[in-house]
Amino acid sequence: MSTRVLLYLAHAIDHLALLIFATAVSAIAIDFGVGRWEDLMPYTTGAFVMFGLASLPAGRYGDLWGRRAMMLVFFFGMGASLVLVSFTQTPLQMGFALTLMGAFSAIYHPVGIPMLLQTAEKPGAVIGMNGLAGNLGIALAALLTGFLVKHTGWRAAFIAPGLTCMALGAYFAYVVPRETASPAQRKNANPLVVDRAIAIRVFAVLTVTTTLGGVLFNFTTNGNGELLRERFSAVAGDPAKLGLLLAGIYAVASLAQLVVGRLIDRFPIKRIFLPIVAAQVVAFVCAIHAHGWAFYVLATLYMMFVFGAIPFTDAIIARFVDDSMRSRVAGLRLAVSFGISSLAVWALGPFVKASGFATLITLMAVIATCSTIAVAFLPKTDAVSA
Repeated sequence: MSTRVLLYLAHAIDHLALLIFATAVSAIAIDFGVGRWEDLMPYTTGAFVMFGLASLPAGRYGDLWGRRAMMLVFFFGMGASLVLVSFTQTPLQMGFALTLMGAFSAIYHPVGIPMLLQTAEKPGAVIGMNGLAGNLGIALAALLTGFLVKHTGWRAAFIAPGLTCMALGAYFAYVVPRETASPAQRKNANPLVVDRAIAIRVFAVLTVTTTLGGVLFNFTTNGNGELLRERFSAVAGDPAKLGLLLAGIYAVASLAQLVVGRLIDRFPIKRIFLPIVAAQVVAFVCAIHAHGWAFYVLATLYMMFVFGAIPFTDAIIARFVDDSMRSRVAGLRLAVSFGISSLAVWALGPFVKASGFATLITLMAVIATCSTIAVAFLPKTDAVSA
C-alpha cells in the first residue's frame, strides 16, 4: 500500500470520525436519557472548534518538524480518542472526549494534503481523489454507524474506526520513509511567484469561501440524517435503512470531486469555482419545501455542489502558496474558517428546534449566495512557478 493510498484512507477516517456522532445522536440521546436529539448536538461543538483551532499548531509543526511525524500523531491520537468516546457515560464526558478527538482530527488537512501534493504532477487529480476518499468516509460513517447502532450499539460505532485508525498508523510508520529534512528546510527549485496584492486578495477570498463553505458542510453533514428522517417518513424508524440512503447521497455526491479535480488541472480556478457555488443556491432553494423522493434527489444534488466546492480550497493553496509553507498557510486558514464554521454545529440543534428545517435550508441558500459573491473576486488567472 503506497503512501498516497494511506493518506487517502486517513482522510476517509478523518471525516468518518467527525460524523459518527451526528449519525448516532438519536440513539446516544436515548442511552443518556436526553429527551431530544437537538439538546445533545451542542456537546459535539468542541470537536469542530478544535478541528479548526488545532490546525494552526498542526500546520506549523508539519512544516517545521515534519509531515510524516505529524501524521503518526494523527493516526494514533485519533484512534485512541475514538475508543475513549465509546467509554463515556454522560453528555459532558462525551463532549470532552469528542473535543480531544477534534484536536487530533485537525492534523490531517494542513499536514496530509500538503504531503500528498508535494510530489504530485497533476495536483488537481490528486485533490479530487483525496476529496472523494474523504467524502466516502462520510458515506461510510452513515452506513457503518447505522448498521452498528441497529445491531451492536452506538459504542461499537466509535470503537471499530478507532482500532482501524491505529492499525493504519502502525502500517504507515512501517512503510513511509523518514523525511531527510522538514518542508521548511527543503530548497524548492521552482518557487511560486505571486504578486503581494493578489496574494492578500486570494487569502481573503479563501478565508471567506472556506468559512462559508464550512458552515454549509457542517449544517448539511450534521443535519442531513435528521432532515432525511423528517422529510422521508418511510425510513424514520429504521437507522440501518436511513444510514443506507444517507450513504447513497454522499457516495454519489462524492463523485463530483473527481470531475472537479480533473477540471482544476485544465482551467483557471475561478472559471470552475464560480458556477459550482452558484449552483448551490439553486439546489437549496428547490429543496426548501420538498419531501419524499423529490427531496432525496435534491439533497443529492445540493451535496454534489457542496462537495464539489471543497477541492478548490486545496487547489488555491497549491496554485498560490509555495510548498515550504503550505502547511502553515493551510493551518492558519483552517483555524480561522473552521473555528468560525464550527458554530454551525453548536447552533444546528437549537436552530432547528426553534425554526424548523425549511428555515435552515433557506439560510443555507443565503450563505451560498454570499460564497458566490466572494468567489467573483478571485483573479482570472493563477500563479506560475519562477
